[in-house]
Amino acid sequence: METIASISSMLENARELTIDAASATRLSRSSNRPLDRSQIKKLLDSRNDRDVLEGLRRVLSMMYRGQKTLPFFSSVVKNVASPNLEIRKLVYIYLIHHAEQEPDLALLSINTIQKSLSDTNPQVRALALKTMSGIRVPVISQIVSLAIKKGVADMSPYVRRAAALAIPKCYRLDPSQLAQLVDCLSTLIGDKQYYVAGAAVTAFMEVCPERIDLIHKHYRGLVKKIVDMDEWSQLATMRMMAFYARKCFPRRTRSAKAQDNNNNNNNNNTTTTTADLGDFYGEPSPSEEAAEKKVVVLDPDLVLFLNGIRPLLQSRNSAVVIAVARCYIELGTPEYVKDAIGPLMALLRGPQDVQQIALYNIVSVCLAMPRDFVKYASHFLVRATDPPQVWELKLEVLTLIFPHATPYVKSLVLSELEHFSGSSNKALVKEAVRAIGRCAQGDPATASRCLRLLLGQITSLDGTLAAESLTVIRHLIQQDPQGHVGTVVRLAKNLDSATDPQARATIIWLVGEFAGLNGEDNIAPDVVRILLRDFANESEAAKRQILLLAAKVYLHHLNRQSEKQTEDAAPPPPPDPEEDDHPIAKLWNYTLLLVRYDTSYDLRDRARMYRALLAVPQLATLMLLAPKPAPQAPSPSETRKGFRLGSATLVLAGGGGLHGIRGYEALPNWVAEGQEPNPRLRETEAPGYGEGKVVPASRQLDAAARSAPKSANGLGAAVGAGAVAGVVGAAVGAKTLDDWLAEEEEEEEEEEEESESVEDDTDDDEDEEDEDDDDDDESDSSSSSE
Repeated sequence: METIASISSMLENARELTIDAASATRLSRSSNRPLDRSQIKKLLDSRNDRDVLEGLRRVLSMMYRGQKTLPFFSSVVKNVASPNLEIRKLVYIYLIHHAEQEPDLALLSINTIQKSLSDTNPQVRALALKTMSGIRVPVISQIVSLAIKKGVADMSPYVRRAAALAIPKCYRLDPSQLAQLVDCLSTLIGDKQYYVAGAAVTAFMEVCPERIDLIHKHYRGLVKKIVDMDEWSQLATMRMMAFYARKCFPRRTRSAKAQDNNNNNNNNNTTTTTADLGDFYGEPSPSEEAAEKKVVVLDPDLVLFLNGIRPLLQSRNSAVVIAVARCYIELGTPEYVKDAIGPLMALLRGPQDVQQIALYNIVSVCLAMPRDFVKYASHFLVRATDPPQVWELKLEVLTLIFPHATPYVKSLVLSELEHFSGSSNKALVKEAVRAIGRCAQGDPATASRCLRLLLGQITSLDGTLAAESLTVIRHLIQQDPQGHVGTVVRLAKNLDSATDPQARATIIWLVGEFAGLNGEDNIAPDVVRILLRDFANESEAAKRQILLLAAKVYLHHLNRQSEKQTEDAAPPPPPDPEEDDHPIAKLWNYTLLLVRYDTSYDLRDRARMYRALLAVPQLATLMLLAPKPAPQAPSPSETRKGFRLGSATLVLAGGGGLHGIRGYEALPNWVAEGQEPNPRLRETEAPGYGEGKVVPASRQLDAAARSAPKSANGLGAAVGAGAVAGVVGAAVGAKTLDDWLAEEEEEEEEEEEESESVEDDTDDDEDEEDEDDDDDDESDSSSSSE
C-alpha cells in the first residue's frame, strides 16, 4: 500500500509540473500580446494563483512603462492577504508605488500587512516591514515606528536589517519620531551580525550623524565588522569613522630629529664640535632646531581603524578602494597613503568611466604626493582608444610627476608630448603644448629642450599649434628675460612664416617687451619698419600690437634723448614727433597716419590715447614699460584642491568655488587636545542583540557539574575529583601532547583491565551455574532411585 501511495504522489507531482510548464509556455507566447483593462482585471480577480501572477506582472509592466495603472488599485490590493509569497511581493511593490495617490485605500491594507509582522517566515516579516515603511502616508508613522521597534527585537537578522533600513524612511515620514528611532539605532549599531550593523550605520548617517556618543561603545566592534560588510555599508562606515575620528582623536605631534634613524650607525664615527654642543645651559643650537621635524602621533584606536580597513584595498568595488584612500589621506600619515597608491593605480584597468573617476582621484593625491607616482609613469601614457576626458587627466599627471622623475622618464614624457603635439586632434595638440610648458616650468633644467620643441612648432601650418606654442614660449621667456634675448630675435625672423593672427600678435608683443635692451642697437625699430609695409593687410590683433610696439620704440627713443640732455645739462626738448627728424620719430608719425584712416574704432581710440600719453614720457614709462610679472601655468586640477577624495564635487565642480556643489559636506577640523571625549568610553562595548560573551555548552555542563552537590552513589565524588583535577591542571598550566597521549594510553589499559575482569566474573558465574545444574541432576537421580 505504501508503494502505491508513493507512486500516486509522484504522478501527481509530475502532473502539476507539466501543467506549470505548459502554463509558462503559454504565458511566454502570449506575454507580448496586449490585453485590455477588463481582461487584466479578470486575471486579478481570478482564484487561480497563476492568473493573478500574470495579471500582476502585466500591471507592473505597465506601471514601469509610465502607463496609468491606478484604476487597478482595488483589484491589486485585495490580493495582499494571499498566501502565495510571489503574489504578495508584487502587491507590495504596487502598493508602495501608488500609496500616496490613494492613501485611504492604502490604509485598508495596513492591518493585513501588520499581521504579517508576526508571520513564521522571516522573509515575510522583513517584506512587511519594508512595505510599511515604504508607504509614504504620514498617518501611519506611529505604526511604522512600533513595527521598527518590534523588528529590532526580532530573532532573525534579516528582519533586523530591514528594521535598520526602515528607520530613515520613518524619519523622513515623521521627524517627531526621532527619539524612539535613535533608541532603536543605538541597539542595532551594536548588533552581532555585520550586515545588520552596516545597515544601522547607513541609517545613522542619514538620521543623526551628529550623535557620536552612540558610537563610542560600538567603535571597536564596528572596526572588526567592517571587513565583512557589504560595499554600501563599508562606504557608510568609513564615512562615519572619518567624522568620528576628527571629533574624537586630536592631532598630536612630537619633535624628532631627522638623523634619528642613523644614530645607531654613526655613534662610533661622531665628532663633537662647539656647534654640535649648542648652548652650555641646555638651549639647542640653530643646527639642532633645523634638524628637528614634526612627526604625527596617532591614537591607538585610530591606528586600529586604519589597519582594519587595509584589507579593503583589495576590494573589487572601486568606490571602496577610493574610500580607503580618502581615510588614509584625511586621517593617516604618508606611510598609509603609500599603501593605497598601488590599489588606486589598479583601477585604471577597469572600464573607461571607472578610469575617468579614478584619474580624478589620482590627480588629487598626486598634487600632494607626486614623487610616489613616478614608478607608475608608464600607466599614464596616452592610448589611441582613450577618450578626451581620460587623456587630459593622464597628461596632467605626467606634468605633475615630471620634476621628480628620472632622466629616462623625463625624456620619455617629452618624446610622448612632442608626438602628441603633431596630432590631428586640435584639443590634444593644445593640451600637449601646454603640458610641455608646465614641464619646463616644473624643471628648469629641461627648459631648453622644451623651448626647442616649441620653437619647432611656430612655423607649423596649424594655426592652433603655432598660437599655443607661442603662448607657452612667452611664459617661458618672461620667467628669464635676460637669458632669452636670442630667442626673441629668432622669433622675429620667423614673423614672415607665422600666418596665424594670434601667433603674429604674440611675437610682436615679445619684441616690444625687449625693445629697450642694447639701446639703439635693437631690432625693434626694424621690425616696426617691416611690419608697416603691409599694415593694411594685417589682422586687427596684429595691428594693435604693431601700434603698441611703435609706441614703446618711440618712448625708448624719448627716454634716451632725455638721458643725453640730462648729461649735457641742457633743457629737454618738447616731445613733438613732427619736429623731430629722427627715423624713429618718423616711424611713429607714419604709424599714427596709418591708424587714423583704419576702419577699426578701437584702433583709432588706442592711437589717440598713446599719443596723449607720450606727451608726458614719465607717465608713459610707468604705464607702458612697467615690468610684467612672470605668468604661471598651474595644473588644471588646482581648482579642485581641497575637495574630499571620492566626492562628486571633486569630479563635477572643479571650478565650483570654495564650497563646491550643493550637498557637499567638508570634513570638520581636528578636535583640540584636551577637548576630546574620554577614551575609556571605547573600552567597554555594550552588547546589542545577540551580543555578549558566548559560552560553549561543554563549559556550561562542566560548571554545572562542579557546582552540583556530591551524591552518595559515587558519581558526585567522581565529578568533584574531576573538578579538582581540572582546577589543578588549570593552575599548573596547559597540557602537552605527550601528556594527552599518556592519559589516553592509561585509559585504554584501564578499559582493557575492566573488560578482562568482567570476562573473568562471567566465567566464574557460568562455572557456578554448571555446578548447580550438576547437583540438581544428582539429586533428581537419587530421588528417582529411591
